[in-house]
Amino acid sequence: MTADTAAPSKAETAFATAKTLAEALPFIQRYDRETVVIKYGGHAMGDEATAQRFAADVVLLKLVGIHPVVVHGGGPQISAMLNRAGVKSEFVDGLRVTDTATMEIAEMVLSGAVNKQLAHLITQAGREADVRGVGLSGKDARLFTVEKVVRTRKDPESRIEQVVDLGFVGDPKEVDAQLVMTLIKAEQDYVPVVAPIGVDPAGATFNINADTAAGALAGSLHAKRFLLLTDIEGVKDGDGNLIPEMTIADARALMASGVANGGMIPKLETAITAIESGVEAVVILDGRTPHAILNELFTDSGSGTLIRS
Repeated sequence: MTADTAAPSKAETAFATAKTLAEALPFIQRYDRETVVIKYGGHAMGDEATAQRFAADVVLLKLVGIHPVVVHGGGPQISAMLNRAGVKSEFVDGLRVTDTATMEIAEMVLSGAVNKQLAHLITQAGREADVRGVGLSGKDARLFTVEKVVRTRKDPESRIEQVVDLGFVGDPKEVDAQLVMTLIKAEQDYVPVVAPIGVDPAGATFNINADTAAGALAGSLHAKRFLLLTDIEGVKDGDGNLIPEMTIADARALMASGVANGGMIPKLETAITAIESGVEAVVILDGRTPHAILNELFTDSGSGTLIRS
């Protein structure tokens, strides 16, 4: 090994670590005692090492004085369980058509296995400092009261708009964040971990798109940041280049022009709604990138695409 390629010494490594911490100070002060809602989902959820790293990053946020709130998805896990049960899935505009059997399995997976495992990983990562993940469902303490989602699409032959029944799929109509606020403001270091399940006024259980649920909760909490973790690096322009920052007007223009299409449209719509509901800014970023949320919050370069009013 030559001098040019020699590994850094312990002193050099220690200095680099100290320099990184010192450079992060202005950002830590910016977010001190602020709420950051994180939507965690995508294929990163299926990788154990990535999930453990995410949990450790969330613990770090809590320990530097930030109030992280995690809302998770679980589409791939639901699909796997439905396949095992022999239940076929149908999607309309990216939303799963949810009958009674599908709803039972979705709740079991989201509020059960996925939610409790993520809460456990946070508790495990924060054991030495007694940071604890607390698993919640949107059914708890009236967190999410929903209304049934209605979608229409044109019949390919008659071209007549038809109403599509998505079953037990809902949008948050009311968000009561008192329980979440109690947890994040508690003397103990709790991190709420929320499954996107809600109930309608009659008490029926509904599945909620995780992006939509996270955005609604972020708006109710007037979060400093809403970090929307996905499987893509952010919003791109017509040439395929990442857009580091944009306004609501820019986002609407991208959708109107067709540059933003497919799955990006509901993410931008969720971001716009969240900002209009009181969130200072939304960031769409790649959750598969190691320490993406730390890079976004604590460095000048950031990650993904930041959207503000």
